[in-house]
Amino acid sequence: MEKHFRLLVKNAKQVVQVCSKGERILTGAGMKKLSILNESNKDGISIVINREGNITAIDHHLVVMRDFGSYTFDQEIDATGKCILPGLIDGHTHPVWAGDRVHEFAMKLGGASYEEIHAAGGGIHFTTGKTQEASEDELLASFKDRLQSMIRYGTTTVECKSGYGLDTENELKMLRVLERARKEVPIEISSTFCGAHAVPKGKTAEDATKDVLENQLPAVLDLNKTGDLHVENIDVFCEKGVFNREQTEQILKAGVNGGLAINFHGDELTDLGSGELGASLKARAISHLEKVNDRGIEAMAKAGSIAVILPTTAYILRLVPPPVRKMIDAGVPIALGTDFNPNAFCLSMVLTMHLACVIMRMSMEESLVAATINAAASVGRAETHGSLEVGKIGDLIVADITRILEKCLKGKIKIDT
Repeated sequence: MEKHFRLLVKNAKQVVQVCSKGERILTGAGMKKLSILNESNKDGISIVINREGNITAIDHHLVVMRDFGSYTFDQEIDATGKCILPGLIDGHTHPVWAGDRVHEFAMKLGGASYEEIHAAGGGIHFTTGKTQEASEDELLASFKDRLQSMIRYGTTTVECKSGYGLDTENELKMLRVLERARKEVPIEISSTFCGAHAVPKGKTAEDATKDVLENQLPAVLDLNKTGDLHVENIDVFCEKGVFNREQTEQILKAGVNGGLAINFHGDELTDLGSGELGASLKARAISHLEKVNDRGIEAMAKAGSIAVILPTTAYILRLVPPPVRKMIDAGVPIALGTDFNPNAFCLSMVLTMHLACVIMRMSMEESLVAATINAAASVGRAETHGSLEVGKIGDLIVADITRILEKCLKGKIKIDT
């Protein structure tokens, strides 16, 4: 009986698998040890992807043709002379909103801090107001455009947060947008409820915490149970003047009790001990960490909590970068995200990786690991995404470069999912 497969990518000069032995996360020196397949005597590397989208085979082309040459494929891609990599995974974004904040750029250039802009009535509340005014269809249209841009830059999986609604009606509106886009755009979405992203105008942090716990989160969890939403993560902006450590812990624990994984903002502008807090709660991931202390680093390493590093934030806000080298040396798993939002307008994981190398002093190998297998782990997908191995989802990049470790990640990129 003739067998029918979805895709054959053939004759690549190099395939960067990242992992090849079932690793689900890489830490320390392991972040520099990539699994790479190279052509031999002009016999390139080929990949077979089945009808369900999973990798069935990955080997030298002659071996693949011996085993699959008589089968049919919906599509064949000639990757001769090119490099194949796993699709990039963006571990932290805020992509659903209306109302950019370009007008605040002059304030930043003039030296205004995030807190000063926030205190002046700018920042997140400008975007929140515009997002609340926008219809679900309007938000969906702009979100889909952003997702298409991400895909063109090589992103095939993305973590997406709510957080510009700040009340039940509008937070659910944002989460419905994520749900609709999941069905309409060929990209994997990990949905995060972030109703505790800011304190609404006219309310205290105590008021906002109560609203999240008593109204917003129960509504999200109810819709998860019915299958109308597929929210996976709970997030809180744990920061001075926003949600303190105690309030953050209350909300995160409530999310865990509802079946959500912890993936929250911590120690960005102020050392509030978020690293230690997250580790004590067995957080899957903690983002930012510009101000994380040594105790937090040690605790995260022991707990296996992933540090989602956001180079664009440090760059745009002129922050002291997080101590990434210290975290790597301590054994903290490092992932990367663009932190795409109205305040950090970056849709490219390639640029994020570049900034990680230059600003955070990561190596090219480390930045690729952080943008693939470790980022997959940060959104609970390391079993299926983040490396090119038999059985995993066949999300991949065919890059018009000869060898990934000889040239930077640049050039024409074609995405196939």
